[in-house]
Amino acid sequence: MSTNTPNPSAVMAPRRIALEVITAVREDDAYANLLLPVKLARAKLSPADAALTTELTYGTLRMRGYYDQVIAIAANRPIGDIDPVVLDVLELAAHQLLSMRVATHAAVNESVEQARLVASRSATGFVNGILRTLTRSEPDEWREQVLNGARDADARLAAEYSHPVWIVRAFRRALRADSVSADDVEDDLRDLLDADNLPARLGLVALPGLADRADLDIPGRKTKRSPFGFVATAGDPAAIPQVAAGTVRVQDEGSQLAALALTRARPIAPGERWLDACAGPGGKAALLAAEARLGGAILTANEPVPARAKLVRNALAAIPDPPQVWQEDATRIGELHPGLFDRILVDAPCTGLGALRRRPEARWRKTPKDVAELADLQARLIDSAITALRPGGILAYVTCSPHVAETRGQIAGAIARWGTAVSPLDTARVLGEITGESVDARPEGSQVQLWPHTVQTDAMFIALLVKN
Repeated sequence: MSTNTPNPSAVMAPRRIALEVITAVREDDAYANLLLPVKLARAKLSPADAALTTELTYGTLRMRGYYDQVIAIAANRPIGDIDPVVLDVLELAAHQLLSMRVATHAAVNESVEQARLVASRSATGFVNGILRTLTRSEPDEWREQVLNGARDADARLAAEYSHPVWIVRAFRRALRADSVSADDVEDDLRDLLDADNLPARLGLVALPGLADRADLDIPGRKTKRSPFGFVATAGDPAAIPQVAAGTVRVQDEGSQLAALALTRARPIAPGERWLDACAGPGGKAALLAAEARLGGAILTANEPVPARAKLVRNALAAIPDPPQVWQEDATRIGELHPGLFDRILVDAPCTGLGALRRRPEARWRKTPKDVAELADLQARLIDSAITALRPGGILAYVTCSPHVAETRGQIAGAIARWGTAVSPLDTARVLGEITGESVDARPEGSQVQLWPHTVQTDAMFIALLVKN
């Protein structure tokens, strides 16, 4: 075989699959957390190779901002001048050479072969030259070069922890709003950025009344805060019979607490009507439905997007007499069903900046413009939900983002618009009763922001309001 003939078999499956996902994320706006499991299942890799593939994929996507700066220095040219598919190859190789204990010759040789497969013949020499340059300096030396080239302190943080500068600044503002001590904010910020670059724990929830986490046949431990949660430390959740049956679901502990804040805000009166206004893909709806079933309440789930509404129905299928699923515009539910519900969950569409551990590519996709557009939608969802509440009804406003415009700003705006028609509830007290521990929150306990670096959950924001 000619040395210039592409040889797919020369690239190990983990590197091949990782590159396929990384390229699909860039070219097609694919979601790595959805695409990678499908490819792993089709490839039928060993557990070790599946773990390697996962680290190659997620590690590269998390740190690509940093690797791009290293590559630009090594290539002595702007990243924008490099063919995107070649840059994919280089980023994947950089992760192996700078952040993993991978044999140098294997990383370089297979990356050159990948370039031969996906790019022009001349690209192989370019990739080989860049990677040989990377190997001539230690990772700490590359880090020093990148940080020394930063224009200011925020750019240094953004480079070091591989986040866009605007997200670094948004996180700092959110931490300041949530902190009693300004002196701690910069240390917290570094801890938060670092936590975003660590793999998230695999959380499970045993739906109350339908499953018991004590019966899960998988290595792990019960969660500290959610009474129904479990953290898996090994094994395949899909192999758990209860997961297959739908009575145990993959769900972060923060999401569990967000749903339970609504169900446990006060005792349930039989016959109460509940609404999950933005239910897709159905994880919180399933937990709400299980709680409603035990308390004698009636849940309705709403999801306007047909594909996501189907996911909600699938999530609720394990519930005896599953709740009804609407496909209505949630910003019009108040207009269509005024005063109908006793409790409403608005798990609002948001930037997802609180789940960057799970969806690392989101940090490179979102922009400040997205925040502004989503904030307008979030405000309309809150107003619609308040209109749909009965007097005395409770609204749980939840986002998987700590951005102030999507969290505290939304609650302040709602109170300004509605005046004495709504009042904040002591969300920290409610969560404290659920978790059995004191929950620090401001102002005066009415809003709770969870953080990956302190409680090891997604950065969920939870606020409870009551309609007077």
